[in-house]
Amino acid sequence: LTLQEEMSEELAVNKIVVMRDNRNPNIVIYLDSYLVDGELGLVMEFMDGGTLCDVLEAVYLEEGQIGAVCRE
Repeated sequence: LTLQEEMSEELAVNKIVVMRDNRNPNIVIYLDSYLVDGELGLVMEFMDGGTLCDVLEAVYLEEGQIGAVCRE
């Protein structure tokens, strides 16, 4: 992600601090970040199976199932 195009540096730092300081077993863990030539790279916990968006696009969920996922 390019900081100049996507967000301000202050906003990026705030998001990183929130990810670093808030741990929850149901949320992917933030490990580290690197800024190289204006490009911000985030190191996150590996989640086998892809992103949540990938899973939701590949699987049809009934309303009750969506509610259970949201509740968790």
